[in-house]
Amino acid sequence: MTADADVEQEAPRKASKLPLILGLVLALLGGGGGFLAAQSGLLGGGASSEIEETEIATGADDAMDIAVSFVPIDPLVISLPGEGGRNFLRFSAQLEVSPPYVPEVEAIRPRIVDVLNGYLRAVDIASLEDPAALVRLRAQMLRRIQVVTGPGRVNDLLIMEFVLS
Repeated sequence: MTADADVEQEAPRKASKLPLILGLVLALLGGGGGFLAAQSGLLGGGASSEIEETEIATGADDAMDIAVSFVPIDPLVISLPGEGGRNFLRFSAQLEVSPPYVPEVEAIRPRIVDVLNGYLRAVDIASLEDPAALVRLRAQMLRRIQVVTGPGRVNDLLIMEFVLS
């Protein structure tokens, strides 16, 4: 044997790329199949059009049957720290209240204003300026109002004005 024959025998073989390509193709097919199954409603991830139509029709009827009253909250003007050129937050809202509880909620309206005033003063200015944060802020304020008013009295908080100036 010569030295050249030894080198040829010891040279490593190139690995085949077939398993890699096959794995990639199967992963893409599996992902696409899972997406289609979820969208068609087979896996419970999507909803069929029949279910959506039923929910829309039922929701519209339920909304008409429920009697609600709205209790306005006194407008708030919150002074903000001087950062970013924003000086004040003007906030006004109304509470969606079950009709039997309207007198009780109106009686504790000053306490509700106090809770909202304290919360809005504590919120970071960056959170107030973020348009996507309004939903989170609304949920936080509603939760605080529900704690003050008691369970089942206030159903929702409708923000009428939320202006940074």
